[in-house]
Order: sequence, then C-alpha cells, then structure tokens
Amino acid sequence: MEGCGEDGQVKLLGVAHSPFAVRVRIALALKGIHYEFIEEDIYNNKSELLLQSNPVHKKVPVLIHNGKPICESMIIVQYIEEAWGSKAPFLMPKDPYDRAIARFWAAFVDDKFTPSVWGVLMGEGEEQVKAVEESVANLLLLEEVLSGKAYFGGDEIGLVDIALGGVLIGVQMIQKVTHTVLIDTQKMPLLSAWAHKFCKANGMKEVLPDPAKLFELLSERRAKLTSPPAGN
Repeated sequence: MEGCGEDGQVKLLGVAHSPFAVRVRIALALKGIHYEFIEEDIYNNKSELLLQSNPVHKKVPVLIHNGKPICESMIIVQYIEEAWGSKAPFLMPKDPYDRAIARFWAAFVDDKFTPSVWGVLMGEGEEQVKAVEESVANLLLLEEVLSGKAYFGGDEIGLVDIALGGVLIGVQMIQKVTHTVLIDTQKMPLLSAWAHKFCKANGMKEVLPDPAKLFELLSERRAKLTSPPAGN
C-alpha cells in the first residue's frame, strides 16, 4: 500500500512472516490505514533505516508515522488506536477497567503463551512434553476468557484478538511441524471457532502469513535446533 494520504506518512518496517509485524498489519488493515510496507532482511542485512529507527533493540516491527518511529508490536497497536481513535473499529474498550483487562490478557499472550509454544518448537523429549502441557494450560485460560463472546474484544476484533491472532498461523504450523495438538477442538471449542472466524475476518487474508511458507520456515528452524552438533 502507498504510505501517504489523509493518514499522514506511514511506513512499517517488518518481515512478512513475523507474528509481531503481522499484529501491526492487522491493526492497520482493520483501521483502513494506508501504509508502505518495507521488508527487512533482519538476519543478514538490516537497513540503516531500521538501525536508526530502533537503535535499542534493532528489531522489527517499527512503525514510522510522519517521520517518528514507534517500536514493539503491542505498543504500536495501542498507538494506532490512539493516533486514529476516531476510525472504527475501535481496538480497545472505552471503559478504563475493561481496557486494563484487555492489556492484561494481551501481555499474558506475550509473557506466558508465546514462550511456551516456542518451547514446543525448540524442545525435545520431556522438555517438549512440558512445553506442550504449559501451552495447553495457557490456551485453556484463554478459552475461559472467550466465554460468551465471538471475539476477545466482544463483537469485534480487539487488542487481545490481535495479540493472539498475530501468532495464530505460527501456532497452527508448529502443531504440524512437531506433530502435537495445542488447540484441541474438543477441549477448546470456543478458541477453535474463534481461530476460524478470525482468519476469515475482513482484511486478514492479505496480512496473515502464508501457512505453507511458514511451515517450511519453521520446519527448517526446528531441524537446525534439534540436529546433533557436527563431529570434529
């Protein structure tokens, strides 16, 4: 998308398959904000723009709005809601308490769930079994939070949906790569229905990572992580 217009100059530095960049793209798509997506080679050749825009972590995503950089995916998502607060849909509740609860569960996805599911990809044997158990326990908590709602945000996609939705395709592909079951349709009917609805929501197809490509990337990463060290 072109990054100039009534929304100002908007650029997003990211990687197409990064769950964190995906979160930002979801928020921008929902708000209908035009932006320029700049694909970064974060492993071999980080751009000067990235290094200047995020000198502390030197990571994506970075949103640049009218020349000012904002870093960290969920901080960016909240910035988008505040900067374009008059544009529907609204990504955060108006009530301060409800807003605090949304922030709590978004942080839960990052602090508890994401590390546990990453452990499923990286782990072997008992270590992987433990990571699966932790991931399932975390998902069951999210299942409870979803009770009685179409989305975590209520009738529309909100902050927690974006936090979890950004990593959703990755979770599905990690299940395939590792031959594990994390989102169990029997134990988690609400989350299973949510996942299907989320992927079919307006604008998601254009911003969610390609499952086949992500499967290939995660398969390669797991092979590197679990392969024995080369002999002398």
